Amino acid sequence: MVMNVVFDFGAVVFSWRPQDLVRSAFPQQADTPAAAQALAADLFHHEDWQNFDRGTISQASVVDRSATRLALPHAALDALVASIPQYLTPIPGTVAMLERLRERRERQGDVRLYFLSNMPEPYARVLEGRHGFLQWFDGGMFSADVKLIKPQPDIFELLQSRYTLAPARTVFIDDLPANVEAARVHGWHAIHFESSSQLEPLLAAHID
Repeated sequence: MVMNVVFDFGAVVFSWRPQDLVRSAFPQQADTPAAAQALAADLFHHEDWQNFDRGTISQASVVDRSATRLALPHAALDALVASIPQYLTPIPGTVAMLERLRERRERQGDVRLYFLSNMPEPYARVLEGRHGFLQWFDGGMFSADVKLIKPQPDIFELLQSRYTLAPARTVFIDDLPANVEAARVHGWHAIHFESSSQLEPLLAAHID
């Protein structure tokens, strides 16, 4: 029996530290940890950014709207949004785990690897061009390419139907509890990611 392992990307495969980003770009507005946390939430959890993830507004539009809404310097926000792909660096422990899973797939054939990531189109293209290990995946979807985002049920259904995934043989890994719960509601197994070392034994329990 084959187990399908579906990875989120941000904060699971690639580092994602939004509070550090806003603190660096806007030291006056994010001058304390609490202020940085609040500004990061206002920027990245707002409907405008979700629509950027969904691929229904452009990078220029999300900058314009967010700068106006949050009273942030336009040039600084434009530079921040443009620079985000360079901060999406691979998490070594997760990449090592992916390599072991790839080797297991080649050796035993009982694992398949997929991804399901909320990711704006410009960032998705950068990641595809920069990181050869993405070729290890058997398939996957970026939100902007399908105009759907997690935790919408439709994006889980689309991945499942596109790759003929059996829900009972699918385990999903994500850092956001809402996405984990959505996958479980859809009938998948799911793991809330906290660290690569925390993930490994939990994932082994599903695939061994």
